Amino acid sequence: MAKTQLGARVDEDVAELAKKRAADLGLSIGDYLARLVQDDASGLRARALDAAARFLTEHQAVFDEAEEAQQAPRGARAA
Repeated sequence: MAKTQLGARVDEDVAELAKKRAADLGLSIGDYLARLVQDDASGLRARALDAAARFLTEHQAVFDEAEEAQQAPRGARAA
């Protein structure tokens, strides 16, 4: 497939985040951005966010209990 060059101006912090994330994934910046666009256009990102929201809705109590247990004073024990 032929490649087309695009240009975009972003804040330095966004550029650094993109570079670091691309490197973490072993991708070039161009390939990383292409993946983001494809995921967005295909609806993958939206579906993933919806799934995460459903998971949190269904299991929020477990996370709340774990957080409360971490904040309990030392020596306190569950009944």
